[in-house]
Amino acid sequence: MTTSAPVIACHECDMLQREIALPQGGVVNCRRCGAELYRSRPYSLERTLALTAGAIVLFAIANAFPIVGLKLQGQVIQTTLYHTVQTLWNEDMKSVGALVFVTTMLMPALELFALTYLLLPLQLGRVLPHTAFIFRMMQTVRPWGMVEVFMLGVLVSLVKLAHLAGVVPGIALWSFGALMFVMAAVAAVFDPRELWSRMSVAR
Repeated sequence: MTTSAPVIACHECDMLQREIALPQGGVVNCRRCGAELYRSRPYSLERTLALTAGAIVLFAIANAFPIVGLKLQGQVIQTTLYHTVQTLWNEDMKSVGALVFVTTMLMPALELFALTYLLLPLQLGRVLPHTAFIFRMMQTVRPWGMVEVFMLGVLVSLVKLAHLAGVVPGIALWSFGALMFVMAAVAAVFDPRELWSRMSVAR
């Protein structure tokens, strides 16, 4: 540790401490309260970019194909997420439709766009303009991406509909399930400290 090392504030007790270099897999805890300040995540940005690419593919499939179908009297009625939002809007449930659109389509799309905007050029040794704004936007929209809540609601609905008609899970339902885990993995491996450090070098 040197006097020129960056200073970090503990998110639990606000104690200011200077950052130290970490060995691979190392963790730094607050000297006062013991809360974790940061940890070393090897190849964090590369792993985040790979997971983001997978999430984009899953997100595209989840929005392009039917989520679920109902088999009734020999006929199968299927619907996509966008058609569901459109139906809610047309059936005078505009607030519900808007909520579904924002939390399951718009916010996840913005988060994936932001990650791609930040990480892909960095892998090519470049830094695009407005990175600070894009990063803040990503941090703002992340809590509003509620794919897991949507999945829970869909599963509860399927259980309730099972005794009325045959339920046929669509490819989009499986894609949303996989997307939920991939987005959780993105949040786990992404290291903002490494992002800003690599951007400083690239500039």
